Amino acid sequence: MFGHRFSAGAVVALSAAMLAVGCSSAPTDEEQAGTVRFAVTDLQGLEELQREFGAFQGALEEYSGLDIEFVAVNDRTAAAAALGADRVDVVFTGPAEYVVIHERTGAEPIVAIDRDNYRSCIYTRADSDITSLDQLRGKKVAMTDVGSTSGHLGPSQLLMDAGLQPTADVEILTVGDAVHQALKRGDVDAAGVGCHDYDEAMATDDATQFRVIERGENLPPDLLVGRQGLDPQTSAALKTAFQEHFPELLTAMLEGKDNAKFAGAELVEVTDRDYDRVRSMYQAVGVNDFSQFLGN
Repeated sequence: MFGHRFSAGAVVALSAAMLAVGCSSAPTDEEQAGTVRFAVTDLQGLEELQREFGAFQGALEEYSGLDIEFVAVNDRTAAAAALGADRVDVVFTGPAEYVVIHERTGAEPIVAIDRDNYRSCIYTRADSDITSLDQLRGKKVAMTDVGSTSGHLGPSQLLMDAGLQPTADVEILTVGDAVHQALKRGDVDAAGVGCHDYDEAMATDDATQFRVIERGENLPPDLLVGRQGLDPQTSAALKTAFQEHFPELLTAMLEGKDNAKFAGAELVEVTDRDYDRVRSMYQAVGVNDFSQFLGN
């Protein structure tokens, strides 16, 4: 689906303090040689980034021969700003975030990691009369965060595929991590989340009280993207490291507690066109202009 599979089972550094270091705060050619400034979206600060990706950082340095320097970014807006200002070289991000970042900066995929069970689920309470998506017309559906691939765009596309207009036929409530509780309390008639999040909720709740009414197809993979103008040799070194040592890199990544979702992931090749499906999902929720996600 996403091309050839290889074998293998915040604060951005754009603060006033940095900008104050002379008129030219970008690293010199000598300082930048062999160093890759690396960011991960949706991790809050360098401490969390180090905790989740510290082992991965060491492994990637070993297998690529590059120095990996962490830069903290809170979200896609900060990541896009850092890439556009040449303060970050590569960003590890999700498919929805990538589409927005690419729109702003022209960043391109280097490698992609296809997660196991990375799809969207819509579920309801077992005592509900709702057994199919078309019965959600006029109902309330809780989802996670606006722009989340599996927790907003994916479920919205499932509604669209069932003949429902997410912005008109269904009342969508984006409630972050409170999705499951909103459904349990009866605040909504159904919930749309990533299937992995559904499975986690069922691990700590009585699964017999809930019923999945739709599971979507696998979503496009997470990916490592390089800024526009990134040295081709740097990009090639990163790609080769992943191709030749993906099992080791994945093992290192899984040392981060929040990275458990990547267990069983596979390395895949992608191009920007593989994310046109995500662009269609944005259209399903009425987003045709990404400026609302970019702070302008």
